Amino acid sequence: MNSLIQLRRKPLAAAFAAAFACALPVTAVLAAAPASAQSRQDDLDRAVAALRGITTMKADFTQTGRNGQTLRGDLTLKNPGRIRFEYSNDVNMLVVSDGKALTLIDYDVQQVEAWPISNSPLGALLDPNRDVRRFGKLLPTTNRNVISIEVSDPGRPEYGTMTLVFVRNPSAPGGLQLASWVALDAQNTRTTVRLSNQRYGMAVSNSAFTYRDPRRRTRRPG
Repeated sequence: MNSLIQLRRKPLAAAFAAAFACALPVTAVLAAAPASAQSRQDDLDRAVAALRGITTMKADFTQTGRNGQTLRGDLTLKNPGRIRFEYSNDVNMLVVSDGKALTLIDYDVQQVEAWPISNSPLGALLDPNRDVRRFGKLLPTTNRNVISIEVSDPGRPEYGTMTLVFVRNPSAPGGLQLASWVALDAQNTRTTVRLSNQRYGMAVSNSAFTYRDPRRRTRRPG
C-alpha cells in the first residue's frame, strides 16, 4: 500500500504540478537527416499550434512512475488551463486543474494539495500565457512522424522538465496528436503518461473541473 501511495503522490504531485500547466519552450525534431533551422522552427510552430488548437479533448491514459507501477484512468481537457485525471475505481484519488491551480485530492487520507499551474511541468500544456518557444528544445527522433519537445525553465529548475511527444495525425488539431509526455521533477522523480483513444471537440462543462473536498465535515442538523 505504501508503494502505491508513493506512486500516487510524489510523481503525480510534483511532476504534474510542475509539468502540465506551464507552456514552456519547445523545439521540434525531425528524424534521420539533420533538419534545417527553418524546419525545426516550423515543427515547433506546428506543435504549439496543435496544443493551442485543442478546445476540448478526452482520452484514456496510463501513468507509470519510477518504480514501474502503472495507474489508469480517463483524462478530460478543456482549454484554457482545465484538466481532470479521473483514476480507475481502485484508486481513490483525483487530479484536477480549474485553470488557476493544479490540485491533487487523496480521498483515502482526506488530503488536498494544490500548486499554481504556472509552477508545474504540466504548464506546458495548460498555461496559455506561457511562451512555449522560449523554454523548449526539439529532441532528435528516429521517426519523421514523431515530434518530441523538451520544456524546462533554466531559471526555475524547481519547476522540473516536461517532454511532450506528438504523432502526426491529420484528424487531430493542427495535424499533430499529443501521444504522451514525461515529467521529471526537481528530485528526478519521473512520471510517464501515455494517451490513447483521443477525441476532440465535445461539449465539456466547467463543473467537470471541480471536486468534492474530503476535508469538509457536514454538521448534523439540530
